[in-house]
Amino acid sequence: MSDHHHFDLGDFTLQRGATLRRAYLAYQTYGTLNADKSNAIVYPTWFTGKHWDNEWLIGAGMALDPAEYFIIVPNMLGNGLSSSPSNTPAPYDRARFPNVTVYDNVRAQNQLVTAHLGIERLALVTGWSMGAGQTYQWAVSYPDMVERIAPFCGSSVTSEHNQVFLEAVKYALTTDAAFRNGWYDEKPTLGLRAVGRVYAGSGLSQAFYWQQIYK
Repeated sequence: MSDHHHFDLGDFTLQRGATLRRAYLAYQTYGTLNADKSNAIVYPTWFTGKHWDNEWLIGAGMALDPAEYFIIVPNMLGNGLSSSPSNTPAPYDRARFPNVTVYDNVRAQNQLVTAHLGIERLALVTGWSMGAGQTYQWAVSYPDMVERIAPFCGSSVTSEHNQVFLEAVKYALTTDAAFRNGWYDEKPTLGLRAVGRVYAGSGLSQAFYWQQIYK
């Protein structure tokens, strides 16, 4: 189920003032919208995740059952399917891609839901990790539209510990000479391997290793 749709945002002005030209959101839907449009759920992706990575909660008899709900999974800006450094034409490609916030993502998703899909009320917004951050933002930005939120394994504000961890991951990648300050032509393989090592040690819990979940 990796096919997806595009919703054109046009020239989308971001929270920090830059304008993302010819912006678009990639998204997928599951299930059928009912007659009174009361069964819609927004389920944002997590950092680097794609819509198909969210499908583990979608299915018959599962938490998000398409027989009962109309589930909308918008891909985050910058994830490689929606407008991203890798697919945006010059002069806003690669290292010149503007900074995008959680607020920007949610405002774009709101345009998708309201202007394109014609939905004015959401039964639920839910998400994991950075998807949880977007879930909180939905409740803050559109409290009259969102009936319920269910963020999991995420926070409304990034903790200092998490910021340190994220800076370590970023440093592991950007110090690879092949990264070229974001202007790389080939994957910075050494940096990506370093990212994996940092994440394996800091991103996974001690319990994960105690219980040998990886086996």
